[in-house]
Formats: sequence, structure tokens, C-alpha cells
Amino acid sequence: MLKKNIIRFVLCIHNSNCDDIELRKIYQVIPDEKSSQDGYLRIIDESGEDYLYPEAYFTPIPLPKEAKELFPVS
Repeated sequence: MLKKNIIRFVLCIHNSNCDDIELRKIYQVIPDEKSSQDGYLRIIDESGEDYLYPEAYFTPIPLPKEAKELFPVS
């Protein structure tokens, strides 16, 4: 379950048949509880829009406290 107002980032580790995500690139996750329950993450991809991708294509990246302070929470 994703908590609202928490900015999360993931690293792309697989991009089979996806032109809008790049391997070894970091993406921001948009909270979407329903999609998460179905095994998908909503991320802002190379198009600049948010889309659903299989959760297995990414691995979470924990941010240090100093980095978290740089990102405003909406």
C-alpha cells in the first residue's frame, strides 16, 4: 500500500517492449493504490506523462534524508 504525499523513486531494471522507459534510469512513482494492488506502478516516463508499467520492471531506490528534503510534498 502506497502512502499519499510520499515521493518515491525507482530504478528501471527491465523494459521489454517499452520505448518510453530506459534501463538504468531513475523514475518518479505517482501514488496509485489500485494499480499497485494489481502489480503496476504509475511512473512519469520519457514522454513526461504518467503511465502504468509492471512493478517487476523497477526496483525501489531509498533516498537519504538530505535528498528527500529537496523534493516538495504535494
